[in-house]
Amino acid sequence: MNNKCKHCGLPNFAGEKACRRCGCVPGLVKTPLVYTVLKRFLVLVVVCVIAVAGFYFSLLFSADPLILTEKQQVQAAINLIEAKGFKDEAFLLKHVAAFRGSDNWLNASVEKENAYAATNFPFEIVTIYAEFFTLPADETERAAVLLHEAKHLQGMDEHDAYEFVWKNRSRLGWTAEAYGKSEVWQNVRKQTREYLPGMFICEFNDFGDCTAR
Repeated sequence: MNNKCKHCGLPNFAGEKACRRCGCVPGLVKTPLVYTVLKRFLVLVVVCVIAVAGFYFSLLFSADPLILTEKQQVQAAINLIEAKGFKDEAFLLKHVAAFRGSDNWLNASVEKENAYAATNFPFEIVTIYAEFFTLPADETERAAVLLHEAKHLQGMDEHDAYEFVWKNRSRLGWTAEAYGKSEVWQNVRKQTREYLPGMFICEFNDFGDCTAR
């Protein structure tokens, strides 16, 4: 019993080739702590990756995909966003976002009001609701909705997303002259005022939009 394992400290018979407790070869130097910690860290990373992947696919496959005509309308709006110079936003919408046509199990648990679309960040899943296809006047208004969702894909909150779209509406071609009476314009303007009331009170335009000069 003089063949003591240097890994776990268990005495082993001289003729044994491996420790009866831990399986290490008796007499070998104990494995450095850093390797043990690294091994456990890697196992933890693998477990976390599997858990996150499982959560992502549960969101993805618990919702319906878009049908062909819906995909075409979404793509047309993205193409317009890109043509107007919003390259980063268009890239995310084209190559990163996963579009779905109905709520996944997570979105279904959240109450929504006047929603045309919703984004699950950081999973980059964009849910497109039926109103997105029926209420906007044309692809410009659908582009405005998707531009809002693109900011969510970047991690921005509602405040920043509404601010970005409203300040860049003219660049997108979404103006009051052409769309001021549309339902989408009225809803987005109302929601923007709720998040950014200061943008609609200014000296040069009393109780009006401060971004409209």
